[in-house]
Amino acid sequence: MGVGDPVLFLHSGFSRGILAFASQILDFQSKYTCYFPDFRGHGRTRSHSLEWSTPQHAEDMITFMDQLQISKAHVIGYGMGGGVALYCAVNHPQRMASLTSIGQSGFVASMGSEEFEPEWLLQNDRHDFINLMKERHLEAHRGDWQQFLRQKVKDWRVYPQLSNEQLSSIRCPALFIAGQYDEFAPEEDLKRVSTLIPNSRYVVVPGCSHRPHMIRENPVFVNDTILQFIENHTLR
Repeated sequence: MGVGDPVLFLHSGFSRGILAFASQILDFQSKYTCYFPDFRGHGRTRSHSLEWSTPQHAEDMITFMDQLQISKAHVIGYGMGGGVALYCAVNHPQRMASLTSIGQSGFVASMGSEEFEPEWLLQNDRHDFINLMKERHLEAHRGDWQQFLRQKVKDWRVYPQLSNEQLSSIRCPALFIAGQYDEFAPEEDLKRVSTLIPNSRYVVVPGCSHRPHMIRENPVFVNDTILQFIENHTLR
């Protein structure tokens, strides 16, 4: 949707494309051609296997771009999507016009992941979250919500698994954004990754949590920041 340079939005682990970026659609589609794919194992995307990983998502997104004949795109990732964007930048640098990572510093941050294991959710009567995962990803996991969550927790604890050398190899302009109170992307990690990646910087959004781009947080500030960043690196 939209017109102009292609912008690829990559969702977080428990979400799906258009839901994770509902607060970005109107601002971005007036200036760019926007894509909101669902990852393998998520949302409406169907595959024979229920297994997936962050690096596999990156390869899938490159295939997605190939199918749509997108030679290069601005890539915006949230949470796990930020990790996917980093893998794209490391392994397919020629396809990246710019990289924006929201709530993902590039390092594993799996604190609290045990509370998303199926057994923990059932024992603690978290049926609201279970039902959300059942409904949101039904077409992808075909009813096996427990396998979906086990796969998610497994991926969360392992990725992104990039060395300092790999991060330093990223050459596209990079922007890291995190809320002031985001425990998954603390400022010390943002400083570290922006020191490693040339032509990168980070922005901490005051008063926000892990999802600063979403409604009830500060989507206007985040959108304006990203739009200015992309405008500075428009494809020629």
